[in-house]
Amino acid sequence: MLGDPRIERVTGDTTAAVYRRTDDVDAEARPQDYRDRPVAEAYSWSNLTSGNGARALWLILLPFMVANLAHWMRPADYGPRLLLARVHGVLVRLIALSLTVLLVAAACEVALDLVAWQCAGSAGCAEEHSWLAFMAQGPSGDGGWWSQPGRRLALAAVVPAALTLLLWWLSHRTWAAYESQPPLRRPVDEYDREARDRPALCLPGFWYGKRLVARLRAAHTAAGFLTVAAAVAAAATRHDRKPGGSAALDAVGWLTEILLVACALWVLYVVCRRGRKESEPDDALDEFTVRALPGIAVGVLVLAVVHAAWSRPEWVSRGGELPGDETFGVLAVAQGLLVAAMGVLGVVLHRRRPADRTALRGLGSASVAMVACALGGVMSGGVTQRVGDWLDGPGTSGMGGGLIDGPPTLLTWQSAAIPVLLGAALAMALWYLFQVSRRSREMTDDVERGYPGAVPDASRSRRIASTIALAGLTDAAPRLTGTIAATTLLLGGAGVLGAWLTGEVPGRAADGLPAILDGFADTVQVLGSWLIGLAFVLFITWGRRAYRDPSARRTIGILWDVGTFWPRAAHPFAPPCYAERAVPDLAWRMATWTESTGGRLVISGHSQGSVLAAAAVWHLDRVTRGQIALLTYGSPLERLYGRWFPAYFGPRQLHDLHQQVDCWRNLWRLTDPIGGPVRVNGGADVDHGPLLDPLEYGRTLQHPLPAPILGHGEYQADPVFDEERDRLLLRLRSHEPAAGSAAKGTEGAVPRQGAAEDGTAGTDSPDGTGDGTDEAGADAAASQTDSGRSSA
Repeated sequence: MLGDPRIERVTGDTTAAVYRRTDDVDAEARPQDYRDRPVAEAYSWSNLTSGNGARALWLILLPFMVANLAHWMRPADYGPRLLLARVHGVLVRLIALSLTVLLVAAACEVALDLVAWQCAGSAGCAEEHSWLAFMAQGPSGDGGWWSQPGRRLALAAVVPAALTLLLWWLSHRTWAAYESQPPLRRPVDEYDREARDRPALCLPGFWYGKRLVARLRAAHTAAGFLTVAAAVAAAATRHDRKPGGSAALDAVGWLTEILLVACALWVLYVVCRRGRKESEPDDALDEFTVRALPGIAVGVLVLAVVHAAWSRPEWVSRGGELPGDETFGVLAVAQGLLVAAMGVLGVVLHRRRPADRTALRGLGSASVAMVACALGGVMSGGVTQRVGDWLDGPGTSGMGGGLIDGPPTLLTWQSAAIPVLLGAALAMALWYLFQVSRRSREMTDDVERGYPGAVPDASRSRRIASTIALAGLTDAAPRLTGTIAATTLLLGGAGVLGAWLTGEVPGRAADGLPAILDGFADTVQVLGSWLIGLAFVLFITWGRRAYRDPSARRTIGILWDVGTFWPRAAHPFAPPCYAERAVPDLAWRMATWTESTGGRLVISGHSQGSVLAAAAVWHLDRVTRGQIALLTYGSPLERLYGRWFPAYFGPRQLHDLHQQVDCWRNLWRLTDPIGGPVRVNGGADVDHGPLLDPLEYGRTLQHPLPAPILGHGEYQADPVFDEERDRLLLRLRSHEPAAGSAAKGTEGAVPRQGAAEDGTAGTDSPDGTGDGTDEAGADAAASQTDSGRSSA
């Protein structure tokens, strides 16, 4: 981004740092050399999203990340106490908790039910899989020490408990590395005193959620251990309550269940009691909850394991599912009800103060939450179906004739819904492709009129028109997401009803129906089982490749750039929020540099980098903001963030940003599928576009070869970029204090730009160009933020 292989780190560490060209390191000491040009700085933050191979582990956190996104997608609430916003936060946190329980329950299903209960309890399955011989149980209950069902369950409980411990470790480790940075504590100014409804992103505690993350991490860790304890205790207590069971063991079973219920209520209280505190940095920690809750949950798990492992020579498991598998049905119903409640709440909030371009008219949060639940279902169902098919030998799960009975019936119903859902998605994709083709034909003449004097070329015009039409598909994303979410909710409800009413898998439940329905049920069951298993295998393969291949890891990093911009407000096991490190870094750099030099700064942001730039500028005091101009290009501030996150980047918030940073220009193209106008005051004050793309229609003396269609990248190649940056620098100079008013050189200060080629400091977005590193630059006159490292 600096356009020079000779660079030096100015400040920062190996995770994120500010760089300059070697020749510019001492620019402040030579202001006379930079009177006519700014000094470029680059802020590199690629290691926050695509660093070492451990990032591959983040793939298992994908449902948690999507659930966390749902928290931030609610419409704005302008009530005096923000009551509906608080209720929305509680609903999302409960959905996030259900996803943790679902993932751990899937691990319990595999380890406890399929392996320890069913396969080890079946002579044929244990013989087929010799590694289970040490815990195999004979027909009359004979076998080794581990052959008793309770001891097999106690041993298998190590797997889901280890998964819970891994999730806790990832959350704790990433918080220490990413989110523990203190925010910039700026002095209270007139803006703070007068603005009662300030945008949330400017609040001092927005990027510092230490207390909430610690509380939620303790609650979710405890929930994971309690889920394992409940799975182990369910089988033992049911056996002890049969006629002839031990009274003492039954009493211990009752004690275990009471402790389970009490701890579960404590977890719910912790999750629902407190949300985010953003008015100031929340440095406090609830020491008792954070330390005691997970510890007590571990104690309950140990009690359940010891109780189950106690000798019961008469206990024999003869196949069948592990008692307590109703968990999946309860979780599915609870998630559906919570999503429906979120939908109602979103509509109510949207109707209070509607914004025309809000995604799905307030239903965006509920739709994305439903997608998170679907991803959790695919992951949990995929691993259980694959392991079940592997252990079952030649049989088909639920259809009989195999070595084991297989996974719970509900999971088979859910997997059978996948072909139907994919069919609906394919139909919508075909419809949108048809619309793209139609719009491309309609826009051909408009493209040619955009290049007066050029010789028309039908092929060239169609190519440009097709690029514009495909870029416009971004605006159809809300409709596609809403349709998939609604279809998923309906199919999930049908699956729960089918499993509970029939107690059979779809293929058997359809026996006796007309042949076409029977054949359809058999087809979707088999196809769904293979599809969900294939999805799981691809997921593991992608994770393994990402662990070994840095380029694949950067691809995952692009996904995290968007998904982990927001703090972990709903799910503590979601991938870490890089903005809680990057935003303070940028704000501190801008504030300290302008204070020490009195210079001027243009921060230019590309794509996701423009979002980082806006968030950092919001955190500066009024005096510092007066020394800064903002240049955004390829920016999703309104097109994506304004529509999907209206409470934080809606029209009112972007108007406030314009009021705080008067020198702001935004460049955009019709061919850009991500960036667009910010539409502040109708766009006249800020937006410049659409820019011409490609820059030349045909071959010319200056461009003898066809000019490329730039789309989302290479905005700096357009002469408009330099023109707008220079205008911003002139406007900053017109606002400059008189010479001599600052001891350190307002007059002779080096103008600074961040993360761009010519001295604009900025953040760039992961657009696939360049080497994939995230950089933001700063120049004494200009500063650019870029997420991803586009080629400059």
